[in-house]
Amino acid sequence: MDPNPLIGERLRRKEDPRLLRGQGHYLPDLTLPGMLQLAFVRSPHAHAAIRRIDTSKARSGPGVEGVFTAADLSMRPIEPEFTGENYHGAGWPALASDRVRFVGEPVVAVAARDRYLAEDAADLVEVEYDPLPVVASVEAATRARAQLVHDAVPGNSFFRRDHVQGDVEGGFAKASLIVTGTFRHQRLAGVPMEGRGIAAGRDRHGRLTVWASTQTPHMVRTGLARSLDLPESAIRVIAPDVGGGFGPKMHLYPEDVVVCAVARALNRPVKWIEDRRENLLAMTQAREQVIEAAAAADRDGRILALRASVACDTGAYSVYPLTAILEPMGTAQIMPGPYRIPAYAYTTTAIATNKCPIGAYRGVGMAVGVLVMERLMDKVAAATGLDPADVRRSNFIGPNEFPYTAATGLIYDSGRFADTLTAALAAFDYPAARREQAERRAEGRVVGIGIASFMEYTGMGSKTFSRRGMTDVPGYDSATVKVDPNGGVRVFVSCPSQGQGHETVFAQLVAGELGVDPATVFVGPVDTDAAPAGSGTFGSRAVVAGGGALVQAAVKVRERATSIAAHLLEASAGDVVLVEGRFAVRGSPERGVTWTEVARAAHAQAAAGLTAGVEPGLEASNTYDPPPATFSNGAHAAMLEVDRETGQVAFLKYVIAEDCGPQLNPMIVEGQTHGGLAQGIGEALLEEIIHDEAGQTLTATFMDYLIPTAMEMPGVEIVHLETASPNTVRGFKGIGESATIGAPACIANAVSDALGRDVDALPMTPARIVHWLRGRVSAVEVKA
Repeated sequence: MDPNPLIGERLRRKEDPRLLRGQGHYLPDLTLPGMLQLAFVRSPHAHAAIRRIDTSKARSGPGVEGVFTAADLSMRPIEPEFTGENYHGAGWPALASDRVRFVGEPVVAVAARDRYLAEDAADLVEVEYDPLPVVASVEAATRARAQLVHDAVPGNSFFRRDHVQGDVEGGFAKASLIVTGTFRHQRLAGVPMEGRGIAAGRDRHGRLTVWASTQTPHMVRTGLARSLDLPESAIRVIAPDVGGGFGPKMHLYPEDVVVCAVARALNRPVKWIEDRRENLLAMTQAREQVIEAAAAADRDGRILALRASVACDTGAYSVYPLTAILEPMGTAQIMPGPYRIPAYAYTTTAIATNKCPIGAYRGVGMAVGVLVMERLMDKVAAATGLDPADVRRSNFIGPNEFPYTAATGLIYDSGRFADTLTAALAAFDYPAARREQAERRAEGRVVGIGIASFMEYTGMGSKTFSRRGMTDVPGYDSATVKVDPNGGVRVFVSCPSQGQGHETVFAQLVAGELGVDPATVFVGPVDTDAAPAGSGTFGSRAVVAGGGALVQAAVKVRERATSIAAHLLEASAGDVVLVEGRFAVRGSPERGVTWTEVARAAHAQAAAGLTAGVEPGLEASNTYDPPPATFSNGAHAAMLEVDRETGQVAFLKYVIAEDCGPQLNPMIVEGQTHGGLAQGIGEALLEEIIHDEAGQTLTATFMDYLIPTAMEMPGVEIVHLETASPNTVRGFKGIGESATIGAPACIANAVSDALGRDVDALPMTPARIVHWLRGRVSAVEVKA
């Protein structure tokens, strides 16, 4: 395959002028004749039986067109499919009918002429609850005779998996030292700038048209068809402009099903837009894990064996399409990371509790696994007296060992882990940073340096999801490339954008393959009636999977265009070359035709004298199923100072080295890195969804759930390496989650270094840091 000349070009984002001028079209901008607004009555209890629902006052409210309970609508519970052992699913009802299982669960829907009237009417609905015992933590849910969240989920365990590879016991028996830790990661919210939203209405043929702020239009269509008992051909899903996704918008939610069911029942278009309180109560949340882990090492710091027990508080329901196993399995499988670990044993569990369900969020599972492994590596360094960088270097998988089968069973395709760390430390000027740290400490200041090395799986294909048992995720993506008679190019890909710059990078990719100006390439929105089927945008897969399909489709178009040009030039196709957007005969550049001439001939074959029987037009579609995974890697280095009195953290220096394979557009790669770092800093230092013992959410506003601002962001230097995957189209790897994955571990190591004690729990808020400054705790056992 010829090289693409536009790969690596810093083209400015095509979508920015439209979006920055307020010309974007988001779901709240959608208006349709007769459209109604929906509001929900939500459970104030974490666990209760529903004894009575009285909607009579609400039905007579001004502007109210309908009030609906579960009994009023035909809807099946949302229940993802899973194939595998030790899994117990439970359907998520679109509206709770007999029991509520977390605060904020929808119980009643009110449709009115506007949202204000719908909210007023919702306040008139009377629901009588009989509170039941609440399990609001893994510890409470797993006690003997604990209250069951679902009768069909024994022991409140959605899922459990045990894994042993290699001689784990032997590794621990012969180790010179063992380092351990109990690692606690808090519960997070995704908080995109634009919350969830959905609108639905019937078209003139009776089909249901759905506009959804979603990352996965085709999977949403599948889930809606299942819950509404409709064929997929009866549903059309359109993704308009989406103001951020980060994972939670890849799920199907009860509100989505209810909006569609109400639209069908009233034969009116219906819209629901999530407010921020609903977002913090009922949009899927993330992380919340407790991990008991231990690493056995020799006196030179080489890891001999690793052991981990992962328990994830996955909330009240198993989410569609990824199920409850996503977070705990992701953590357990990524934990060995870029290191050569010969023996590994883990137990991982997904525990049901009376909280909002856990789902996908940027760096799902991986951020926690990297935190655990990188803290263990620093503990090994402390126990041996070695520099943390040297401990990592002695354990890295070498570049000549790929493909490498890890103790998890994952097959790493490529990577230069030592080079990535070396690049980060060179840009950081590690020796000088250590000297500066010593000088500041001599002045009585609390200064720490942290590093973190990691790898991440990206762009997973169907074999990965099949192996995990997630049969609702196809794993492939698709693209169509069409050249119009005037030479303009239209592109449709199954991966919608939530702000990542798809209009730019997809146009850039196709333009490079076809030799045309990117400005002439139109990238259409994802509409299931127009875009070919695929999985969607998540898991750092858009360029790997969607871009892979796009390249292959564009190559087909280019080859067909070359054949047509050869006919027009009366030359052999093998002698025709595409140079600067023009087809010419090799060695005779004066003999050539333009794309417009070729496109016109393709659409008017008889006039061009083309062979009869050849399909007219100039377009191609392609479906691309990536390899099970391709692996990006990175290294972070940070120097920070802790205020001794307030516990505030200030960054003095931050460097990131990224190896995400060939960079399609380095400017957009760096934008992803900056954004990911902001979320990683929030995860490390600020953000936490807190529930009390009764399952009540105590952080349902931005007064309590703190997200980083520009004031918390450090200046960051980004260094790029490019190690192509041998298995993907154009060697592409993913980049979207990398900075979020590496930052919490790096910052935890830096804070631990500053305080002189092990910090194994997030978030490291100012209040907790002040508390930690008062004492030291060690989690290192050194064997004689």
